[in-house]
Amino acid sequence: MWPRKSRSQTRPRDRFHRVKVYILKDDEKWEHLGSGRISTKYIGRLQGVCLIVHSKSNDSLIMESIIYPDVSYRKVKRNLIIWTEPNNRTMAIRFRNPEGCQDTWGDICQVQGKDPSVRITQELTDLDVFQLPEIQNLCEMRTCENSTLENIAHLFNFVQDSPSYKERLAFLLEKEDYIKNLLQIFHICEDQQNIEGLYFLYFIIKGILFLNNMRLYEIMFSDECIMDVLGCLEYDPVLAQPYRYREFLTENAKFKEVMPITCSELRQKIDQTYRMQYIHGILFPTQSKLQQHHLSDLKDFIFYNKIEIVTMLQKDDKFLFDVFAQLKDNTLGHERRLELLLFFKEFCAFAKILNSQKKEKLLKTLIKLGLMSVLKFSVHMQDYQTKEAAIDIFTYLVEYNPQIIRVYVMEEEQISENDDDLLINIMIKQIICDPDPESSYVLSLTAVLRALLDPERMRITANGSEKSKFMNFFSTHCMNILAAPILSIIGQSDSDDNRANICLDNYQNAQLLGVVLDLLSFCVKHHTTYIGNFVLDNNLLSRVLVLLSSKHKFLVLCAIRFMRQMIGLNDEIYNFYIIRKNLFEPVVNAFLHNGTQNNMLNSAIMELFEFIREENIKSLIVNIAENFFMAFESVVCVQTFKGLKVNFEEEKERESEVRRNLRNIINQTIYCRHMKAMEVKVKKEICSEESTAVIIPMGSDFPNRYDVFIRIKDASENEVELPERKASEAFECSSSNSDASANRKSEPHYSNKFPLVDYSDDDDENKKKNEDYHDIVEEEEPPPKRHKLGS
Repeated sequence: MWPRKSRSQTRPRDRFHRVKVYILKDDEKWEHLGSGRISTKYIGRLQGVCLIVHSKSNDSLIMESIIYPDVSYRKVKRNLIIWTEPNNRTMAIRFRNPEGCQDTWGDICQVQGKDPSVRITQELTDLDVFQLPEIQNLCEMRTCENSTLENIAHLFNFVQDSPSYKERLAFLLEKEDYIKNLLQIFHICEDQQNIEGLYFLYFIIKGILFLNNMRLYEIMFSDECIMDVLGCLEYDPVLAQPYRYREFLTENAKFKEVMPITCSELRQKIDQTYRMQYIHGILFPTQSKLQQHHLSDLKDFIFYNKIEIVTMLQKDDKFLFDVFAQLKDNTLGHERRLELLLFFKEFCAFAKILNSQKKEKLLKTLIKLGLMSVLKFSVHMQDYQTKEAAIDIFTYLVEYNPQIIRVYVMEEEQISENDDDLLINIMIKQIICDPDPESSYVLSLTAVLRALLDPERMRITANGSEKSKFMNFFSTHCMNILAAPILSIIGQSDSDDNRANICLDNYQNAQLLGVVLDLLSFCVKHHTTYIGNFVLDNNLLSRVLVLLSSKHKFLVLCAIRFMRQMIGLNDEIYNFYIIRKNLFEPVVNAFLHNGTQNNMLNSAIMELFEFIREENIKSLIVNIAENFFMAFESVVCVQTFKGLKVNFEEEKERESEVRRNLRNIINQTIYCRHMKAMEVKVKKEICSEESTAVIIPMGSDFPNRYDVFIRIKDASENEVELPERKASEAFECSSSNSDASANRKSEPHYSNKFPLVDYSDDDDENKKKNEDYHDIVEEEEPPPKRHKLGS
C-alpha cells in the first residue's frame, strides 16, 4: 500500500503509454470505449490512486478508475490488464507495448502491496472460502446489514476465474440452508425498501446461478425458492424501475391443462421446466457462442426435465388415447382442437431431444394412434393457427425420421382410391394454394418436402428397392399435383417483340411459381431417371420458359435455373428435346430484350452458354451456332459467344476432314478389290489356255508365259483410270494379294496425312470426288474378254 502521506504528493507520471479501453457488456461482448494515453494519479475526491486515460485526439477523459485495494487485477499475456470493479463492471486495458503494461502493472501492485511479478493481485485463500459471513442472526433479528451483503457479493468476483474455488463456494452455500436464509433477507429488504441491499442480493443470486452447479439449482428451482429467486433478479441496478417477473408468472403465464393430469410429479416437472427456461431467458436474452458454457448445468437440468416429461406422457396410454379420441372427432370445436394441437406441438418440441431409437418408437406410437389422419383433417381448417400448428407437428415428425413418413405415404397409396387424399399431396396443395407463398408454414413445408425427396437421406437397402420405390411413387402420384401451377400457365403472344405475356403476373402468383420451380429443379437434379418422362410428356420446359416474359426478375431467374439444371445433366435425350422444340429461342429473346444491362439475368444466361461451351456439348453448340449466331454478333464484350463460334467451326472442320478421309478409304478399298478381281480372272484365263493346248509346253516356255501374265496385268492396270491425288492427299493402303503375287513388284504406299481444306472449296471438291467415285464404280464392271494367249 502507498503511505498515506505520500498520496497527496503523488504527481502524474511523466511517461504516458498508449492504450485502448474496453468494457464487458451484458451480452458478453467487449465494447471499445476509446483510445488514448494512460497515467497513474492520486485523486483527492476519490481518496485513492486512479488509472486515468485521456483521449489522444482531444484530451477528453475516457476512463477514471480507482485502484481498489481488495479487487483482483489480472495481467493477461504481456499487454492486457483486466479487472472487475465492485459495481460488477468488468474493464480491460490493452497496451500498445509490453513496457507500458509492465509500468502500469507495477503501479497497481504498489497500491495493493503485491509483488509486480505476480499475474493476479488477489489470490483467494482457503480461509476466505471457508468463512462465509454469518447471516442466520440477521434472519432472526429481521434486520439487514448491507456491509455483510456487500462482502458476500464481492466473494463471487474472486471465485469467477477458479473452477476449484467455485466448487468450494457452492459446497458452503449448499450447507445449513444458506440460500434459504439469503432469500429470507430478500423479504426483509423488500419490506424495508432497502434498495441498496436488494441490489447486493441481485448480484449474489446471479452469482449463485453462474456458479453452474446442479446441486444449487435443485435448491433454487424448488417450489419453495423459485419465486424468491425471480424476485431477487427483478432488482437490476442498471434499471430505473424493477422488472415484474413474479407478476408475469403468477397472473399472465398460467399453466393450462388441455387434459386432466393426475400425476402430481408430472405437473411439478412441467411447471419447474417452464420457470427454469424463463430464468435462462432473463440471464441470456440474446445468447452467443461465448455464453454457451456459462450455464451448461442449467441447460442439462432443463434437458433432463424434458426427457422425464416426454417419457411420463408416453407411458400414460390413457392420456394419449383420450387426447386422440377428441382430435379424431370431426365435430370438435375449433378452439378445443387448437388447444390439443398446441399441446402436441409442444410435446413434439420436447421430444426432439430424445435419441433416435426413442424418437422412432414415439413416432410409430403416434401414427398408430391416428395422428396422420388428424393432421390431414386439421390442415383443411380455415383457422390459420390450427393449420399452422398441424403443419408444425408434421415438420417435427419428418425431422424425427423421414423414412417412416415415406413408408407411411406409400402404404397409404395402396388403400387410397384418390391421389388427392394422400397426406403428401395434401401438404403439397397447402404450398400451392396458400394465398401467401412467403408465410412461415409454406416455407416449412417446402423444407420438409425437400427432406422427403432428398435421395441422400433415404435409407439404402441391399437392392436399393426402397429408394427407387419412393422416387417412382412420387413421380407417378405426386408430380402432377406439384407441377400443376406450371402446367396451367397461359401465355398470350406479343407480336411486337415475339415474346409471350403471362395472363396472371402478379407478385403472389410469381412467388408461388418460384417456390414450385425450386422444388422441380431439385427433382430434376436428384430424380433424373424418374422425372424425365414427366418432363418430356408434358413439354414442361416449354411451359417454364414462358415465364421468361414475367415482369418479376426473380421468377425469370428461377426459369433459367430450371433449364440450367436440365442442361447440367448433359443428357442426350434432354438435349434432343431442347433442339427439337427450339427452346433456346425464348432464352435468346430474353437476353436481347434485357439489353446490355450488367445484371443477374444476363449473368445467368451467359453462365448457361458458358457451361455449354466448357462442356463442349456438341449438339447444343451446333443448334446455337446455326440459329442464333447472328443475334449474338453485337455482343462483342463477352468471350462466351465467340468461344461457342470457335468450337462450332472446329467441330465443322473435324467433320469435314472425317468425310474426306472416309471417301479416300472407300476409293482405295474399291481399287484394291478391283485389282484382286483382275488377278483372279487372269489366272483363270491362263489355266484355261493351258488345259486346252494340244502341245504341252516345255519347261523353257514358262518364263515366257509368266512374262505374258505380267504384261497382261500391266495392261489392265493402265486401263483403270485412277483419281488423281496429290502425295499429301493419299493414305497408306496395303492390298491383300494372293501368295503368288508376293514375288512381284509391291504396290506403291501412300501417306495417311490430309491437309485442311477451306469451307468455300469443300463443295467443289466433294463434286470432284463424287465424279471420281462414279468412274471407279463403272470400272468395276468386268472388262471384255481377251483373246487366248499363245495358242
